[in-house]
Amino acid sequence: MQLYNTLSAKERADLLEKAGEDRLTLSFYQYAKIGNPELFRYHLFVAWDEMSVLGRIYVAHEGINGQLSVPAKNFNQFKEFLDGIYFLKDVRLNIAIEHDLKSFLKLKVKVRHKIVADGLNDDTFDVTNKGVHVNAEKFNDLIEDPNTVLVDMRNHYESEIGHFKGAITPDVDTFRDSLDIIEEDLKDHKEDKKLVMYCTGGIRCEKASAYYKHKGFKNVFQLEGGIIEYARQVEAQGLENKFIGKNFVFDHRRGERISEDIIAQCHQCGKPCDTHVNCANEACHLLFIQCEECAEKMENCCSTECVDIIQLPYETQKKLRSGKHNSNKIFKKGRSDKLKYKQ
Repeated sequence: MQLYNTLSAKERADLLEKAGEDRLTLSFYQYAKIGNPELFRYHLFVAWDEMSVLGRIYVAHEGINGQLSVPAKNFNQFKEFLDGIYFLKDVRLNIAIEHDLKSFLKLKVKVRHKIVADGLNDDTFDVTNKGVHVNAEKFNDLIEDPNTVLVDMRNHYESEIGHFKGAITPDVDTFRDSLDIIEEDLKDHKEDKKLVMYCTGGIRCEKASAYYKHKGFKNVFQLEGGIIEYARQVEAQGLENKFIGKNFVFDHRRGERISEDIIAQCHQCGKPCDTHVNCANEACHLLFIQCEECAEKMENCCSTECVDIIQLPYETQKKLRSGKHNSNKIFKKGRSDKLKYKQ
């Protein structure tokens, strides 16, 4: 029984290109009690591999969090499969605004301790006592209220290219970093202000809203479905769009344009730009913003040091990155003293 990928990312990309089939990029999450995440992981992988589903899915005792690419022709089959799992029946699917044939190149279903790394001890508070979910129309009304504090629950590299007007955007590397910072900054407004929060698809706000209610915030609201669902409702209902720029997404697209505003700048020359790339030096792989001119000049690298490295023979490059693991401790996201214009 195949429970792992047998093709490389390049081989998969070539196959997708040749097939030329329409694919849908989507995401979903659900908090639920899963007794045997490992067995559930096997069940998902086998079924989705047969449907040619690709993506990154995390399974834990507390639930599931997935970002996927599904062949359009198999969408109904995929939906029926989800509906056959009792806690995923009619789960909200956040369908991407912009679709890409190669948004994901492999199917990865991983068992994790948590479906979002929040650093919280869930036994210390009621995780089901969440904030009030609001749709795009209600959200627009709330953030116009002078008694509202709007908070972006995402990381610095996400909010840098796009965020809601007037939002507090913490300069943090991880979700867990933002929780205590936001509480401290708003500690004097736990009762007199409406705390309204948002994230990409809603999952971070699910836990954060319950945490802040536990910490004494009286009026807590969260954007249902996150920025992805907000953009869909705005377009479908003709609502005013209060999001400026791009919505950062965690696949090969790296972003969906929500408005034509470009609020970020190239980290190397400073010109208006909101295109995220990864440094071409695999031993660096830094995520940063780079314009086309700098990409050509710097050979898709973040620094002259990395340009020198990619000129070396492939085997020499492999030796240089030997023993390094792909983690946030090594592959920083936009944090480098080489990036002159990083905000």
